[in-house]
Amino acid sequence: MPIWVDADACPGVIKEILFRAAERTQIVTTLVANQYIATPPSKVISMVQVGSGFDVADNEIVKRVVAGDLVITSDIPLAAEVVDKGAQALSHRGESYTKETIRQRLNMRDFMETLRNSGVQTGGPGAMNHADRQTFANKLDQWIAKQQRHEQQVKTQGWEANL
Repeated sequence: MPIWVDADACPGVIKEILFRAAERTQIVTTLVANQYIATPPSKVISMVQVGSGFDVADNEIVKRVVAGDLVITSDIPLAAEVVDKGAQALSHRGESYTKETIRQRLNMRDFMETLRNSGVQTGGPGAMNHADRQTFANKLDQWIAKQQRHEQQVKTQGWEANL
């Protein structure tokens, strides 16, 4: 299953983790952004540049994603849309968005936006630190291991069916 990256706001350190994982595992990884983002030369890593505009990159990801894919984003509405399509979503800090958690995250996001629109200073997320990077890398590795186990089961079942 491929990995889709909401790349406009994706920290460089997270992209580097994704690039190494894609090369190591040969999982197709596509960055989607409004601006050009350099990627290493690779058979499995690519970049899709979309037009500028609000949610253009998000809409492109939603259009292309299928059940089982992984989307890397910290955009809660995008995460909700891909989870609804059966894909998995993971934030840059390693937070998994699931059907069980996404509605609560959307409600909190909307609440915080209402506060900001009312003039309340809510602050933003803190700077990424080593623990955030490690949490992301661990969650990514867990997803990859699950995909590899699933592929192995499919191969084994196909082999057994041919007996």
